[in-house]
Amino acid sequence: MRRLPFLPVLLGALLLCLGSIFVAALLGERTISVAAAWQELLHHGETVWSARLPRILAAALVGAALAVAGVGLQGLTGNPLADPYLVGVASGASVGVGVGVLVGIVDLPGQPLLSLLALACALLATGLVFALSRSERQLSLSGFLLAGVVVGTFLSAIVNLLLTLAGQQQSQILQKLLGYLELTDRDWPQIAVLAVVTSLGTFAMARCGKGLDAMAFGEATARSVGVEVERFKLGVLALIALLTASAVAVSGVIGFVGLVVPHLARALIGPPHRPLVPVSALLGAALLVLADQLSRSVLPDKLLPIGVITAILGAPFFAFLLRRQLAT
Repeated sequence: MRRLPFLPVLLGALLLCLGSIFVAALLGERTISVAAAWQELLHHGETVWSARLPRILAAALVGAALAVAGVGLQGLTGNPLADPYLVGVASGASVGVGVGVLVGIVDLPGQPLLSLLALACALLATGLVFALSRSERQLSLSGFLLAGVVVGTFLSAIVNLLLTLAGQQQSQILQKLLGYLELTDRDWPQIAVLAVVTSLGTFAMARCGKGLDAMAFGEATARSVGVEVERFKLGVLALIALLTASAVAVSGVIGFVGLVVPHLARALIGPPHRPLVPVSALLGAALLVLADQLSRSVLPDKLLPIGVITAILGAPFFAFLLRRQLAT
């Protein structure tokens, strides 16, 4: 497939992202005009500023974070089927949510205690994966993915146990885990933190682009061009864990974004990682904003989890990638 020039693709992805945000701001239970939306933004109105914009921006930031994490993990491991949730982050965050609900922590608007607990548990789970996959000051990438699967499976069992113990609180746990974005204007501090993490993480991952390109030819080649391989692996994986954990703490588990979006971007501009990262971030943001809008439009008077929409879109693509990899 012929690759497209970077700048036109970047501009197109930016316009797609901004366009999806614009459309989502106008549509909803009550469709409003462009003039009315502008007035609401200027005067902090209840429909756009208070109800829609925080949710839309959170969706864009979560989509960008997961997409950039997917680019990093696929590039570092050389595995086109690698997904950032493989590092045990999602299961760790889920345990944090379950424990928090059981002990009576409520994620109130403007006081994201439950989200902070989910973030802390997600990072602890990733730390355990790091500890299991290191041997003699070396980090095995294949061991890291395997340890992530093992830790994730164990923590998923803990989540099932917590759901069993939760009783009437099951719905509260599931609502937090299944990928609902219900943020309001009182959640701007939480959105601001996610924006900082996503922006800095995207910039840092783009800076790692040349190293990821070198790692595609093997660790020996990377060392020959000056990459400090062990330090580089630790840094990139820590960055992936932070981006994924921050996203999961805000949105719950939303699958397939980190798997599908890097492949879409790679099909447009090719494998070099420095341009691949910003294009993936913008495409991931647009995809999740549109998925969030679909989750509110498919069934009347009923909100679907965003993870259901992304799974319906992403599962066939994952199957296609798997078949193509087996064929080669």
